[in-house]
Amino acid sequence: MLTSFFGKSKPVNGVAITVFLIIFFIIANFREWFLDFNLLFFLEKLAVLLSLILSVFTLNFIAKKNELTQRSAYKILFFVIFTASFFALLRNHQVIFANLLVLLAFRRIISLKSKKVMQKKVFDATFWICIASLFYFWSILFLVVVYAGILYYLPKPKNWLIPPIAALAVALLTLGFHIIAYDQFYTFSQWFELSNFDYSNYQNLEILIPVSIILTLALWTLVQFFAVVSKASVSMKPSLNLVLLSLLTAVAVAIFAPTKDGSELIFFFVPLSIITSIYFDQREDKVFREVLLVLLILMPLCIPFIF
Repeated sequence: MLTSFFGKSKPVNGVAITVFLIIFFIIANFREWFLDFNLLFFLEKLAVLLSLILSVFTLNFIAKKNELTQRSAYKILFFVIFTASFFALLRNHQVIFANLLVLLAFRRIISLKSKKVMQKKVFDATFWICIASLFYFWSILFLVVVYAGILYYLPKPKNWLIPPIAALAVALLTLGFHIIAYDQFYTFSQWFELSNFDYSNYQNLEILIPVSIILTLALWTLVQFFAVVSKASVSMKPSLNLVLLSLLTAVAVAIFAPTKDGSELIFFFVPLSIITSIYFDQREDKVFREVLLVLLILMPLCIPFIF
C-alpha cells in the first residue's frame, strides 16, 4: 500500500522520490539536454536538477526539524508530484534557483522559535530572499513572511531595521559584482520584472487540469489545517501561521508573475506540501487516503501522454 510506504520516513522513500523527480526532469529537458547537446548547457541543467533535489531535502529538513509534520515522506512526495506536473517549471532554472533560496530563507524564519541568534536568522532570511529576487523578482514578496516572523518573535522596533540592512548588503554586493565582472552598473530595470495578468495559458488542458486538481486539494486540506492551527500549542501556532502566510504570499507571487505557464506556482507547492502532509498524517480513513494518493501520483504520469 502506497500510504504505508510513504507514511514512513526512510532512506528508501527519499531515493524513490528523487528517482521519480530525476526521470521527469530528464523527460522535460530531453531535447535541450541530449538532442541539442552542448556541454555548458548540459552542466547548467545539471546544476538546476541538483538545486531541485536540494530543495526537496531542504523541505524535508525544515518540516522534520521544526515538527511541522509527522515523520513521513508525504511532504517531499507531494512537492515532487506538484513540480513534475508542469514541464514548463522543470525547464525554468530561474524559478528553481529562486525557490531553493526562498526555502533557505524559510528555514531561518521558522527556526526563530528556538530563540537562538534570532537577529542573525532574520538577516540571513532577508539576504536569501533578496538573492532569490535576482533570479525571480517577485519572490521579493516573501519579505512579508520575514516581517511576520519579526512580529511574532522580535517585536522590538530596532529589529524591523534588520531586513533593510540585509537588502542593502545584497544591493552593494550585486552592484560590486556587476562592476567587476561586466564593467557596468546593475540597474533597477535589470532587476524589476513587469507583471503579466494574461491567464490565457491556463486554458491549455496540460496546465488547467493539474492547476484545478491542486487548487481543489488546497481548498480541501486547508479546512483541516485551520482546525490544526486552532488546536496547536502556543509555541507551535506561530510556525503554522507562517506556513499559511507563505502559502498566501506564494499566491500573490503567482498573480504578479511575468509568465503564466505553471512555473510560477513552485513557491505555492512548498507550503501546500506541508499542509497536505498534515492532512494525510491525521486523516484516519486509510482507503480514502490511498485512493487520493494514487490519483495524485497518476497526475504527472498521465499528463505527458495525454497532451
